[in-house]
Amino acid sequence: MATMTKKELTDRMADAMGLKRVLVRDLIQRFLDEIASELTKGNRLEFRDFGVFEVRTRKPRMARNPRTSESVPVPGRTVVKFKAGRHLKEVIQKGPGPRAGKGDRAAAPSAAKASPPPA
Repeated sequence: MATMTKKELTDRMADAMGLKRVLVRDLIQRFLDEIASELTKGNRLEFRDFGVFEVRTRKPRMARNPRTSESVPVPGRTVVKFKAGRHLKEVIQKGPGPRAGKGDRAAAPSAAKASPPPA
């Protein structure tokens, strides 16, 4: 399994859409900043068919140190939860490869030239 960086995503999107990398980079960063800002406010973000981001609070609990068997208090904390939507689940189940969906720019002829054919 490979990891895609923000730079790689920026390059791929810039090539697919024919835009300057600096513009796409700023757009992606702004998008991520807005998500973080809304989550910080405690808001829920829903992207239809893709998924839902929301903030949850974990309760404090007691855990056990496996080496000493000593009980250790674990403080409560705030975490971000993501639940995949219907379309994302379907795409993941189909496996790797480009999947052009409704309104997907990847289906445009210019995008087909940008990515090499699968081996």
